[in-house]
Amino acid sequence: MTLTSRIEIVGEREERFEEILTPEALEFLARLDGAFAGRRTELLAERRRRAALLAAGGTLDFLPHTRAVREDPTWRVAPAAPGLADRRVEITGPPERRMTVNALNSGARVWLADFEDATSPTWHNIVSGQLNLLDAVERRIDDTTQDGRRYRIGEHPATIVVRPRGWHLEERHLLVDGRPIAAALVDFGLYLFHCGRRQTERGSGPYFYLPKLENHLEARLWNDVFTFAQAELGIAHGTVRATVLIETITAAFEMDEILHELREHAAGLNAGRWDYLFSLIKNFAAHGPRFALPDRARVTMTQPFLRAYTDLLVRTCHRRGAHAIGGMAAAIPSRDPAANAVALAKVRLDKEREAGDGFDGSWVAHPALVATCRQVFDDVLGERPNQLDRGREDVEVTAADLLAVHRTAGYPTTEGVRSNVAVALRYLTAWLGGSGAVAVFGLMEDVATAEIARCQLWQWQHHCSPLTGGSYVTPAMVRRLIDAERAALLGEGADPVLVDDAVRILAETALGEQLPAFLTPDAYTRHLVRSAAPAS
Repeated sequence: MTLTSRIEIVGEREERFEEILTPEALEFLARLDGAFAGRRTELLAERRRRAALLAAGGTLDFLPHTRAVREDPTWRVAPAAPGLADRRVEITGPPERRMTVNALNSGARVWLADFEDATSPTWHNIVSGQLNLLDAVERRIDDTTQDGRRYRIGEHPATIVVRPRGWHLEERHLLVDGRPIAAALVDFGLYLFHCGRRQTERGSGPYFYLPKLENHLEARLWNDVFTFAQAELGIAHGTVRATVLIETITAAFEMDEILHELREHAAGLNAGRWDYLFSLIKNFAAHGPRFALPDRARVTMTQPFLRAYTDLLVRTCHRRGAHAIGGMAAAIPSRDPAANAVALAKVRLDKEREAGDGFDGSWVAHPALVATCRQVFDDVLGERPNQLDRGREDVEVTAADLLAVHRTAGYPTTEGVRSNVAVALRYLTAWLGGSGAVAVFGLMEDVATAEIARCQLWQWQHHCSPLTGGSYVTPAMVRRLIDAERAALLGEGADPVLVDDAVRILAETALGEQLPAFLTPDAYTRHLVRSAAPAS
């Protein structure tokens, strides 16, 4: 345990950690905490208040008191910053050392260095991730493995965009006056302090993806954090840029307002899927089975309520001069050529839909998908960096359109229930072991997968959803499937402690009385002290 200035470091010191956890950097975090911890707490209370209203039968609509912002055609966000004009392919992944090199050399235009869903938030992962980013910016990564493979950043690396953890998480290994600091401020603050000026001097900048925002007031908080932090560090106002993930159903009703709050720092919006569905189910859990969805694999972005969301996102972004970034292609290479061909065909079809709808770029989870995604967007964009000139004035979306879950026909299947159990349990086992991006059944999965899988299992058993072909989803059925998957994992040689902790998480949340909240580490693990925990 180390006390540096006002900050107490509870986590263990490892090799080179002192390069990140300098007295000056920690003092900067303390100033961020002092300026914004109170407002963050108030906004989290507002989340709970709004959730209670929805649980009591309320609904969502576009805000009447911000109508002027939505209807004013004159305002626009700042012009694209260096390295962010062309975003036709973005690759995502945790800031692990080899991933850092592979992502930067992948041929993608942007690398989303993810401290959030793709990182298991151990203290080691968080601090070493910051070290890897600093080394990448300084071009200090040049490693050779025992089998002779060399990891070195090439001449034309992707632009780095960092995704900090969400406002709801706290970093329990860094305390100010005995209180944990907001994990979002830790991830943002350490990267900006060490790499912000360095990136600007190299012709890029400190760029961020903002996760899990639920309303425009949370965007306002981020904007104020940016303004304060730039002034504190002597970085020119507007140098920081942020792309917001619209991955909550509440934020989908405030896209204009979110961009407006961040307009001096805004770079775009991104359309996710699993977290968005998790948010929708979570917020409308009390509204009965009409918000129940079929198997995850059948809930594609072509469903009417998801088309309404993505169309509105493109229209909103382009009207304001912001980039619209599409969702994830999660397929990973297989040794089976036929399976690869099928997977790449699905990826191509999905990216063709996005490019045709007006998106300016899209996400992939593996370097092997970069060429496919790039070719699709090359065919549409040609030499243009984006299609911001495509206004999508044809799009008209109502509140009812965004909530039209009932138009997604079908029931879950037994195989769909089994798949949710298998994927969730395998992911959670790996996550508890320190891995945040995990290959499961041919897809690269992250925390969002566990969230939607747990949430759907809870929804189906809670409402006793009918199964295609007869019978119903019951708690006993889910319990049997969990037990069967536990046995399968143990038979494959998985760590019994990790497996049993994962079983406990899945059973307590998928079969509990209340809908699962965000997945957070401290609440469940016995074998490791982890760094993120839900805010009280």
